[in-house]
Amino acid sequence: MIPYKASIHYLCSKQKKGMERPLHFIEHIIEEDLTTGFSRENLRFRFPPEPNGHLHIGHVKAICLNFNLGKRYNAPVNLRFDDTNPAKEEQQYVDAIKENIQWLGYNWDKECYASDYFDQLYLWAQYLISKGLAYVDSQDSAAIASQKGTPTTPGRNSPFRDRSIEENSILFSEMKNGKHSEGSHVLRAKIDMASSNLLLRDPVLYRILYKTHHRTADTWSIYPLYDWTHGESDYIEHISHSLCTLEFKPHRDLYEWFLDALSPLNNLRPKQREFARMNLSYTVTSKRKLMELVSANHVSGWDDPRLPTISGLRRRGYTPASLLNFVDSAGVAKRDNVIDMSLLEHSIREDLNVNSPRVMAVLNPIKLTISNYPDGQEEFLEGEINPEQLDLGTRKIPFSKNIFIERDDFRESANKKFFRLTLEKEVRLKNAYIIKGESVIKDKDGNITEIFCTYDPDSKSGSGSEASMRKVKGTLHWVSQQHALRAEVRLYDRLFQVSSPDQDKLVDFKSHLNLGSLSTITAFVEPSLKGAKDYENYQFQRLGYFVVDPDSTLELLVFNKTVGLRDTWSKQNQ
Repeated sequence: MIPYKASIHYLCSKQKKGMERPLHFIEHIIEEDLTTGFSRENLRFRFPPEPNGHLHIGHVKAICLNFNLGKRYNAPVNLRFDDTNPAKEEQQYVDAIKENIQWLGYNWDKECYASDYFDQLYLWAQYLISKGLAYVDSQDSAAIASQKGTPTTPGRNSPFRDRSIEENSILFSEMKNGKHSEGSHVLRAKIDMASSNLLLRDPVLYRILYKTHHRTADTWSIYPLYDWTHGESDYIEHISHSLCTLEFKPHRDLYEWFLDALSPLNNLRPKQREFARMNLSYTVTSKRKLMELVSANHVSGWDDPRLPTISGLRRRGYTPASLLNFVDSAGVAKRDNVIDMSLLEHSIREDLNVNSPRVMAVLNPIKLTISNYPDGQEEFLEGEINPEQLDLGTRKIPFSKNIFIERDDFRESANKKFFRLTLEKEVRLKNAYIIKGESVIKDKDGNITEIFCTYDPDSKSGSGSEASMRKVKGTLHWVSQQHALRAEVRLYDRLFQVSSPDQDKLVDFKSHLNLGSLSTITAFVEPSLKGAKDYENYQFQRLGYFVVDPDSTLELLVFNKTVGLRDTWSKQNQ
């Protein structure tokens, strides 16, 4: 794979200047087709997920590619579920996929299923048998694999390759009617056991499988494989351009062979073309490996915020706009590459900086008492909701004698480069007053348990007084102790310790798991967050961006950290 380090500055400056994006190579293919006589009215695209897990960031690229082509050319886009393996597919995955696509802001023209075409696919398979282009093989999978050969040596014919058309037809019908056990027979295409493309060495079209299908129940005892189903489903749906990721490029010859074998075809003939999949650093995008993580409880489920699944990214606080912008920035390429995680994180920062309300929260609290503030007094100060959207106005922030600040924002003694609170030094409390450190209380182990300060009552932010205009180098966030809401905050790190956890095929990718990728703390947040709704995004001032988790209750808000205010990870790993 080619390492990919996009210039974030270039991408953003290009977007801000309103420069029109050049056509990517798939669009060039379509434009060329249109100039050589293909009718624009015949354009139709599809997104064909397998309902055996949740969609991930790589699928976002495929979703955007197909649905954006539909928008560009005012062409319909089908959502087709490749539901040919009932052993792994479930309705819950169908529902999750539909929800994910709609959450991203897309809607499909027709909702289709490969299982809709099982009858037609069976008839076409019988047609191949009648033309001597398919046969029933009664060997097990190991024997068939041993005869495949290698890229440099031809394969060997199955001993059942020359069965008569009549016998093949009867056996295939019996397979359909449940008269044979799993693994006893398969239907194979009769192509070329010496082909340089190993996929053309008599591929399997059908296998016997006694599993309940989530749509067809127990109607079928045989199920078609992907290569047989894919092109024929495209043909049935009148798909003009069947877009796949690069690993399916060798499958194109088989795609074309099946269409040729069924000729003459009266409908539009679909065209398969391939693009590079989305690979993201510090994670895995193989659905099989994601399933391993979920099944082995390395994560809490498909929507764990550490996973690159769409449901996990949503729970982490990513927005549809941030994901779509990220995919657009990464582009549509012809060669596989790895996109740096920092580009994804930059995309969500850009979105949330403009769109998320500002609030104050203290994650590692220490009590601070303002000695000269009147006992029992409280007041409500004003803070901006979002400096990027001044028309949103301000929010009320309660202030009192006892507040919480971050423990890391205080040192009993510090050098001149420490611009936060220390003894005999002044700092400003955000949206409030200037305070000065006076003394501390410690426990028996020498740990500071409370800080005592004094405040300048004339220094209130925005009061217009001369004291309020005084400049001090440090500004701290805080929350009023008596008004603060207790909250659970989940802090997430990268799920893997290395950028390419599945690169070495000899090493189990799970050995690279970051065992410290999740920590949960109790924090205090300002009371304006009471009643915050699931998936609402906020900027905790000076700390980063956080989102309300669905685990929240009326009694306890739960927040997930989405991303910091700046990219500290890349600096740590230089």
